[in-house]
Amino acid sequence: MGKTTKATLVFLVLFIGGVVYLSTRIARSTCRVCVTYDGHTICRTAASGTRKAAVESAVTSACSGLASGMTESIKCESTPPDSVECAED
Repeated sequence: MGKTTKATLVFLVLFIGGVVYLSTRIARSTCRVCVTYDGHTICRTAASGTRKAAVESAVTSACSGLASGMTESIKCESTPPDSVECAED
């Protein structure tokens, strides 16, 4: 095996290891959020590096199932959640 091949293999192993490590370290907060919009309620769970980001992601996910169109989505995402339950990892 040549020097270039060895260097490429070492790089790939380190790169893949770094991606796996960082992927498992990012989600520190997991939140379950329930949102009611236009008479319908949906609960969604999301994980992120911060509690705030996890809540925002869960609200966006819930509203994607409740609202259609940009205007309704913005209104839904502006609605305070009915409940928020978070756990720190």
